[in-house]
Amino acid sequence: MKEPKCLISSDHQGRLGVQKEAKTILEGITQPVVVVCVVGLYRTGKSYLMNRLAGQQKGFALGSTIESKTKGIWMWCVPHPTKADHTLVLLDTEGLGDVDKGDEKHDTWIFCLAVLLSSTLVYNSLGIIDNNALEKLHYVTELTENIRVRAQRGADHNDSVEFMRVFPSFIWTVRDFTLELRKEGQPITANQYLESALVLKPGNSAKIEQFNLPRRCLRNFFAERQCFVFPRPAGDDDLKRMEELSEAELDARFLQRAKEFCDYVFSSAKPKTVTGGRILTGTVLGSLTEVYVEAIRSGRIPCLENAVETLAQIQNGRAVEQGLQVYRSEVFKYLCFPLDPAELSDIHAQAEKKAVEVFISTSFNDTEQKSQLELMRQIQTEYEELCRQNQEECVHMCRSKLECVFAPLEESLNDGSFMQPGGYQDYRDTLKRLTKEYRQRTLTQLMMDCLVHAVSRALVGRALFWHALRENLKLNFKQNLDRYKALFQVFINTAEWEDIINERDPLFIPPEGVPLGLRNIHIFGLANMLHHPIILLDSLSGMRT
Repeated sequence: MKEPKCLISSDHQGRLGVQKEAKTILEGITQPVVVVCVVGLYRTGKSYLMNRLAGQQKGFALGSTIESKTKGIWMWCVPHPTKADHTLVLLDTEGLGDVDKGDEKHDTWIFCLAVLLSSTLVYNSLGIIDNNALEKLHYVTELTENIRVRAQRGADHNDSVEFMRVFPSFIWTVRDFTLELRKEGQPITANQYLESALVLKPGNSAKIEQFNLPRRCLRNFFAERQCFVFPRPAGDDDLKRMEELSEAELDARFLQRAKEFCDYVFSSAKPKTVTGGRILTGTVLGSLTEVYVEAIRSGRIPCLENAVETLAQIQNGRAVEQGLQVYRSEVFKYLCFPLDPAELSDIHAQAEKKAVEVFISTSFNDTEQKSQLELMRQIQTEYEELCRQNQEECVHMCRSKLECVFAPLEESLNDGSFMQPGGYQDYRDTLKRLTKEYRQRTLTQLMMDCLVHAVSRALVGRALFWHALRENLKLNFKQNLDRYKALFQVFINTAEWEDIINERDPLFIPPEGVPLGLRNIHIFGLANMLHHPIILLDSLSGMRT
């Protein structure tokens, strides 16, 4: 992104909404995201720190008046400077405590969203960390009322333990810090300064509880805490044009602290995760933002557990669709009907493999593999349809080739060319030659297997069909003889099988007085060979015999 975009805005009624342009940008980020969000009272210089993290002098709006410059939550996505294949998402929130807004609940939701969306939360303030500064951070004491980790709370539920596990790391940046970091005559670090400010007072009076509450919340909710103190960057007149000042015009100590702050964020800020430690991509972060904002708009308390379930539904539905699109794309790269079924199966297997890879890379929390099974079901449906289309194309080509190849035979049958001495031998030779030619022209085993079934529909005459039928039926019995013997051992003696097979020879001539027809066993074999059911029609008297 060349410049920040508004991620969350509010309308004239104060209702929050996710901006489509920013959401689209997030959807295009498939890398893990490190989300750093800054919050704090308005006019405390929050935006400048975010510009430094982006490596830019300008970007997030800086104000020089008493008005809050940033409205809503703004986003800036940049490549992470130290973590390869990660994106740094910077979120700048509107200043808290702006009297012109007149709605404290709005500030509360902005703070809650900052906590929910970030992996590192930066709280920016002016001056020193004292009781007044901690009281201004009262939003942290309201988190238990406005955020839930689990949908159902048990009797032994502990918010602090749950929050500490899922909340971001916490950085307190203190601007215009003029004190010397010493305690009891000894130098201390900024972190020690923060921790000393969070020490609880003993006792349980109402006044002490009010003193301890924000400190206890910070200690219990945020396991990782860091502090940076910044001297004043420039004089009053220069502060009005911070975006225009070069580094040479800024205080050297301020620049050093800013560098230390940025280095710490780059090295220590972790990728954004949700319950269970699942790392989010930009795509999932965009959906998560919508889930939380929609909960707030509808008057519900944002719940991390419910958000994960909703995210899974949204993201896995999208992953199934993407996987299916990849399958279709891969299949149609190589699809050209008619195909040998084995070749079509190979194309299907390769496309299915790539589709599953895409699904796995984009799915979210599909622990029971329900969505992956749904993808496999839809792919199988697509494959079955491809097989059907392939078979139809094969049959269509069979008919065309049969009509073309056997046209001379049809003409000879119609003009009586075979109705003369030696005509039957000519018929057999012609049939053999044309059958061989047909098989040479067909490209797939499926098309060759169509011969017996399709020849009856190719307008080449009953004599041709009868000859080919008997020849292929005889071959079928020879190839599957052991199977037929096992199936019919109770009904047919072993000695009968030779006669059964010989009777199907096209040149077989039955003994005088015996009709030329098909036994029941021949009908059974014919049904197996053609892969079609055969219904036998008989008279009532015949059915009784």
